[in-house]
Amino acid sequence: MAKTSTPKGFRDFNPMETSRRNYIFKTIESVFKLYGYNSIETPAMENLSTLTGKYGEEGDKLLFKVLNSGDYLGKLSDVELASKQSNKLTSKIAEKGLRYDLTVPFARYVVEHFNDITFPFKRYQIQPVWRADRPQKGRYREFYQCDVDVIGSNSLLNEVELIQIIHDVFAKLGISVKIKLNNRKVLQGIMEAIGESDKFIDITIAIDKLDKIGIDKVEQELIAKELSQTAIDQLKGLLTSDESSNKSKIDMLTNIAGKTEIGAKGIAEIQTIINSLEKVNCDKLLEIDLTLARGLNYYTGAIIEVAANDIQIGSICGGGRYDDLTGIFGLKDMSGVGISFGADRIYDVLNELDAFPSDQVDATQLLFVNFGEKEAEHCLPLLQQIRNAGIRAELYPDNAKMKKQMSYADKLNIPYVVIIGDDEMKNELYSLKNMKTGEQQKLNIQGVINEVNA
Repeated sequence: MAKTSTPKGFRDFNPMETSRRNYIFKTIESVFKLYGYNSIETPAMENLSTLTGKYGEEGDKLLFKVLNSGDYLGKLSDVELASKQSNKLTSKIAEKGLRYDLTVPFARYVVEHFNDITFPFKRYQIQPVWRADRPQKGRYREFYQCDVDVIGSNSLLNEVELIQIIHDVFAKLGISVKIKLNNRKVLQGIMEAIGESDKFIDITIAIDKLDKIGIDKVEQELIAKELSQTAIDQLKGLLTSDESSNKSKIDMLTNIAGKTEIGAKGIAEIQTIINSLEKVNCDKLLEIDLTLARGLNYYTGAIIEVAANDIQIGSICGGGRYDDLTGIFGLKDMSGVGISFGADRIYDVLNELDAFPSDQVDATQLLFVNFGEKEAEHCLPLLQQIRNAGIRAELYPDNAKMKKQMSYADKLNIPYVVIIGDDEMKNELYSLKNMKTGEQQKLNIQGVINEVNA
């Protein structure tokens, strides 16, 4: 047999894993619907012109590009081929790429369907995305995002609602989390205050790596971007501050970023969000995090990130405000805000904590043993009754040895087995075996239904 494997960063999922993943999707989706969001879907592939330049220089490097159909090299000259300059060749041999996230395709969707949308538009989307990242624990090249966004409204009530959604989702999943909050306007204010506003993108990209690489390597990156040592020292002081309460952090920020117009505006937005969350008792998990930058260029206001308290796995949810993402596609002044749940990391957290509900597997509940053609025919209408009652049931397809059929039920953790022979058919009393306890009793079909559903 030939050796096979999946590409690095890609995975198969067995029935147990698939069922558990569906549990996560359904839980998240139920909360989205509760808050009035509607589902859309976008294609797996987008034009590279749609994707390129939206995720920063680092993000562009992680785009999966799809070669043009047919003779994709046919139109290239010998000089172009000999140059081996991949950046210049890409536009000529690849016009499409796999989506990197769900936010940029959503912005494209809004622009294309503008006349059919009622604003503010509240949508959710649960689909896979692809990034050519280095595979490691909690990081895959194909993974699902569960996004929820509202576009066409500047109100901070939307940020408040999204944090409420985060609170409800993780409460339902039974995961203890910390919700981190910052604001890109605050970060801009800090850059202005330290005299480095022209390096805003470089600084935020570096800061966003703090949890992964540590303060010393962040400092090295900032030195490489030619920041002054004075500015670096001021940033380090903020990033390593031991201030713990949200109030003390706001006070600290007010003394620095609050001296700039944009910084003061960002601080006011943070305070408004916190005040509103206090009124609905959703502020306890919220923590202002000055190190939170989120490296994606399209964020303009509040930024949010969620980490599990009990497992070190990185961000399991994140997002923020984007004031003009649709502007890159020609639709100006269309502000939006959204968050994305990382379903695959959430799965890893639940799995490591052994926190999946024991009854969540959508497996067979009842197996009918097959003793032959006559018995199988007797079972068929009974199976229909069982299924009509909402019980997941199956008939073993072959007249195999009893041991083999019982082993099948045991390996698949099927909790009940029905044994129907001549006596059972004659009396219409069927032997129901509990595979966990070994207990066996004779019941009519309604009794079987009642016992399995008990």
